[in-house]
Amino acid sequence: MELRKSVRPEVLDFKPYTPGLSIDEIRDRYGLNQVIKMASNENPLGTSPVVQEVLARKAGSAFRYAQAGNPALRAALGRFLSVDPEMIVAGNGSDEIIDLLIRIKARPGVDNIVAFCPCFSIYALQAGLCGVELRQAPLGEDMRPDWDGLLALVDEHTALVFVTSPDNPSGYAAPVQELRALQKQLPEQALLVVDEAYIEFADPVENHTVLPLLKNGADLVVLRTFSKMFGLAGLRLGYGIMPAWLADLMLRVRLPFSVNILAEEAGMAVLRDKEFQERTLQVTRQGRTELTRGLEQCNCRVLSSQANFLMFQPPCPADDLFQALLEQGIIIRPLKSYDRPDWLRVSVGNERENRQFLEAVQEVLRGK
Repeated sequence: MELRKSVRPEVLDFKPYTPGLSIDEIRDRYGLNQVIKMASNENPLGTSPVVQEVLARKAGSAFRYAQAGNPALRAALGRFLSVDPEMIVAGNGSDEIIDLLIRIKARPGVDNIVAFCPCFSIYALQAGLCGVELRQAPLGEDMRPDWDGLLALVDEHTALVFVTSPDNPSGYAAPVQELRALQKQLPEQALLVVDEAYIEFADPVENHTVLPLLKNGADLVVLRTFSKMFGLAGLRLGYGIMPAWLADLMLRVRLPFSVNILAEEAGMAVLRDKEFQERTLQVTRQGRTELTRGLEQCNCRVLSSQANFLMFQPPCPADDLFQALLEQGIIIRPLKSYDRPDWLRVSVGNERENRQFLEAVQEVLRGK
């Protein structure tokens, strides 16, 4: 028997995550001196100066293992969120928390997972790798959630229900009342997981986050990340907030030391840097407004967003605009993989990046 045939079929058929284009890739492809990346929803301010100082000072400790379970980071997050640290699990990005939830909660060949379509691809990828059925309900008009359609897929074998809010790629943030109503309608064994990777950019946050529901005893999980608002995408740091009994199980099975010691130090540092957080929100919200106005003036259809990106439909073939911008050294995100080939997504950049992007869009569209 060929060795290949002994590999699990889920692996043989696995389609890997497709990342956005990198700056170096586009610089080399088109021979450019400058490339602007507005495709991956990264922080427009870069890395906090406080974090940079801490990383430089702590670099000599990289030979050490982090403390098991990351108690210092969990305590810092507990203070930051006013949550019991026993309810928090840190991970190598929130991707690790998603993977662990599926492994812990869903039985291969028995249970199912429910989400919208399109959704964050990691839900589908890890469900497939774990041999768990993924059921998806199409989003409604303008990418709004169809709660009845989602609930229609839930049954007595539904282990997890994933909802991203604010959603990617639309930027739509569900009202907290709707999420609470959804949670109440789920059967007892179905755990609602609300992915709040972009929640800090919602305005106001309290109208959309389900964290207070969890604090008050609701059975759900909240996912958060340091990659967006806090500018630590390259260090891979995320966390989940959940009932303490589930957090305990997750910490038991999580691979040891999955959060490296420098990521932990950076996470604690950026939580203290209130100035960086406030500046990030100011730049992002202002830039979101300016990009919306500028794109609409170019006759683009723009969806209202509560995240640090915008989904828009240009008045020309989306791929034409995407390619033309690439040739000018501006990377945005095509949405073919989300089954929205006529739409594009652009991350909010800093003032210079936003201006150059809008000027390039105007130039391209004038030539159409």
